This record gives sequence, C-alpha cells and structure tokens, in this order.
Amino acid sequence: MTSVPLNRRELTLGLAAALGLPWWHDTAFAQSAGTPVKGGVLNIAVAPEPTGLTSAFITTMNIGMVSSKVLEGLVSYDLNLQPVPALATSWQQSADGRTLTFQLRQGVKWHDGHDFTADDVAWTLLEVWKKLHPFGRAAFANVEKVETPDRHTVVLRLSSPAPYILNYVNTYGAQILPRHLYAGKDVLTNPLNNAPVGTGPFVFKEWVKGSHVRLDRNPSYWQKDQPYLDGVVFRFIPDAAARTVALEAGEVHVALGSVIPLTNLNRFTDTSRYTINLDDGRYLSTIFLTQFNVRRPHFTDKRVRQAFAHAIDRNALLKVVFLGYGKPATGPVPSSVVNYYSGDVRKYPYDPKAAEALLDAAGLKRGADGKRLKITLDFDGGGGPTAARPAEFIKQSLAKIGVDVELRAGDTATYLRRIFTEQDYDLMISSLHRLPDPTLGVQRLYWTRNIVKGAPWTNGSGYSNPALDTVMEAAADEPDPAKRKALITQWQQIVQEDVPLLELIEQTWVTVSTARFRKARPQGDGLFASLADAWLVPKAG
Repeated sequence: MTSVPLNRRELTLGLAAALGLPWWHDTAFAQSAGTPVKGGVLNIAVAPEPTGLTSAFITTMNIGMVSSKVLEGLVSYDLNLQPVPALATSWQQSADGRTLTFQLRQGVKWHDGHDFTADDVAWTLLEVWKKLHPFGRAAFANVEKVETPDRHTVVLRLSSPAPYILNYVNTYGAQILPRHLYAGKDVLTNPLNNAPVGTGPFVFKEWVKGSHVRLDRNPSYWQKDQPYLDGVVFRFIPDAAARTVALEAGEVHVALGSVIPLTNLNRFTDTSRYTINLDDGRYLSTIFLTQFNVRRPHFTDKRVRQAFAHAIDRNALLKVVFLGYGKPATGPVPSSVVNYYSGDVRKYPYDPKAAEALLDAAGLKRGADGKRLKITLDFDGGGGPTAARPAEFIKQSLAKIGVDVELRAGDTATYLRRIFTEQDYDLMISSLHRLPDPTLGVQRLYWTRNIVKGAPWTNGSGYSNPALDTVMEAAADEPDPAKRKALITQWQQIVQEDVPLLELIEQTWVTVSTARFRKARPQGDGLFASLADAWLVPKAG
C-alpha cells in the first residue's frame, strides 16, 4: 500500500494528539505577524561552539548558522524548498540543460567597501566549492567552465545536465567568498575564515572564544531598510540545561536547531511567551539511521539486514526517543522532498517473527544461550548525554530477536575514525542530511565511487551495487523531470530491497524562541537564514 505523506501541520497535530504533546500555533504566521521594529540585539544560543566562521568549504551546521548572517549565497529556499533570490536576482537554464545563467544583484558591496561582482562567484565556484567543499565536489562536478560576460552575469557551462545545482546554491551549500581577499592565498588557512568579510546584513565584530560571536548591523546592506536589528550575538553555552534556563530567563531569545533537549520542550508551552519552529530545518531533510558495515560476513546476506529492519519499531522509537518530533522513514528519500519521494517501495513493518524467520533462513539460528550473533553498535558520544538513547533502544530491540549488541561510544573523532578510516564496526547510528535533491544528499551514501577510506559522511557501509550506480548516475544527468523522477523512484526501490542502511526517523529540527522574535519570511533553510528580516517586538511597558 502506498502511504500518503501528511503536510507539516497535519503531522504535528496528529502527533500532538496521539502523544499528549502540546500544540503550538502556526509558526509561519506567528513569525510573520506584526510590523517590523528597528533596533535591539538578538541573542542566539548555538551549540557546540563552531570551529570557524566560514561555510564555503565545510557543511558543519553550527558554522553555517553563524556565518550565514555575514556571508551569503545566490539563493535561499521557501517552505516548499523552491529557490528565491538572494545575491542572484534571476536564473535561466538552457533547453539542453548544459548552460545555467545567473543574473546577479547590482549595487552590492563587500563589508570592506569593494564591489561584489561575477568574478567573486566564478572564483569561489572553481577554487573553493568545486575543490574543497565536501558536497560541492559532486554538486559542481559537471561545471567545465564559468563565464562572466559582464560584472553581474555568471554563466555555467556543463559537461552534461546537472538539474540538482539549483538545489545547492544557498548559503549552506555555496557560500560566496570575496575574491580580492582570498585569491592567491591558502583558502583553508586564511585568517578571514574566523573573521569573515561578507555581503550580508551583519558585519563581524568579535569572537570571544568560549563565550560568544558578536555581529553588528551592516548600514550599507543591499536590501533597503534592512536589517532591522542592531546586531546579533551568538552565545555558546555548552550545557543543555543551562541553555534551557537561559531561554526561560530571557538571556537568549532563540535556541537554534534542537539545542534545547526534547525532554525540556514542555517548559515552553506558553504561546504568549514562546514560539516553537518546526520548519527551519526542512532544507536539510535529515534522517536518523542505522548503517551496516556490509564488509562483515554476517551482513553480506541481505536477509540479515532485512531482519534487522523488521526488528526495530519505528513508531515506538519516534515516541520514546524523539518524543514525536518527526515521522517514521520509509526509504532513503524523505517525504519532505516531495518532488522525488516515493512510497512505492518495500516496507519493513515491525514484525519480530518475520525477523526471526529471516535470520533462521540465513543460517543464524539461536544457540543454547538464545543468542544468534554478537555485534557492536557505535555512536557519537560527543552528542551529549542524550546520544545514547537511540542506541539503547536499538540494542533492546535486537536483543528480542537474539542479537547481542555491545554499545561503543567515542568522541566525535574516534567515532568517525572507526567508521570511515578503520572500518572497524558492525552497526553505527547517525543523523544525515538528504537535502532537496537525492543526487546531492542521498547518492553519496550508496555510490560505489564514494567508498573513500578516511572521508567522513561518504559511503561508509561499503555497499556496492553496479546496477544501482548506473541508475543513480543516469538520474544525475537526466534533464527531463518526469524521467528523472522515475529513475529516482527505481533507485529507492533497489535500496529498500537491499537495505545497507536502515532509514528510521525523518527528524524535525526544533527551534525555540521568545514570542518577541519575529521574521517576515519563513524559509525552508531558515536554520541558515540571514536574519535581515528579523526583529524583536519591544517589551511591554
């Protein structure tokens, strides 16, 4: 049976009713209500503290949350994940899909007073995104040449169609750097990576390590009368409980991107004081998963992997661990990616008996002690005290079918080394972003050519299927939308038969803010919004 995805409002209302959760009013309306007010400094809690303040060559979320107020991309995305103008005012693709032309906004200045031009975009694409960016190397691989016929036009000449590029030219995926300050220098070690000069609504002022980053209003911003705020301060509060208290006390106005533990959200149910935003992370389209190391002899048989898929109750995992914030995943493409999602794939409903039968058929019968198999499950202990909760849930689920799981927690560096360099693991869990186009965010997890030892967030399972590779590569180059969608549906069907990864929960990123915080335009990539259109309602009295 093909399931019909619910819209975000229906989903949240249903979860609230089913789980006894509070329901918050429509966030998009709440954030856009009222007349903008100038002045005030917005305090935002971000955790952990970023390692740099430039996202042009790195995709770490907390870096992008800060840097996107200073540096910008060509577009941003609305709630339907459609591109809307930022530094590009318009774009056009040729009929054969091999030429993509951007018209740039005129009159834009870098914060040091230099003009922003097409040369900045061309240089950043060729020297930074295409060479250094972990997603950009694939996203811009087909770009053979970049032409700049005038100061405000950029023309991409492609070796073959790349219809996904328009889904990756925002601040998260393609942040533009000032050529005059970077060209001829080592991009990765440039001091401006920690003190950025951008075109955005806010100007970098200071970074006090262990405390905060302060940004001041850009008086020469290209958007007339914006920004409304006098400045933004990002506060780095390592303790989750302290972040909760700081928000309650009004010391921070926004806790961005699930830095408040889900278990504490019941403290922010007063809609006259707080707003819960469930839409700002739509662009990321994140799925929580369990990944097999298919190099292990016991995981080469897909029946074993399918058995594990039947053994985990996704609905219970959603309720117990994620407290209803999300929905059960049905495949590698989240239902939020409406252009490419397909429910016409093999499903794995919770069925321990079916799981046991599959394990028996694969030759993994219970021993005298009732155990079939002993394995390890690795998780990132750097994620804080709540990181173990999904691991514990999976351990208990697999114990019911005779699989003995040893949990291994390491810091982030240890975890990544075990998975991607040493390849010394059985199962791992993680949350991985799928983005608005499967070629960008999903293909990397299954593509044989992306088995790259030592490179995080590539094909760490070691899964290789030449037939799937052919379908994915054809989808990447197919300019016809209907044909491309058919290929991506076929791709989802192959993956759900082989299940090298168990897609478990489509996660919802939760931003909590004071009701005084307002924003004129809701965004699907709002975690990386510039906040040019944000303001603070003055305190009563």
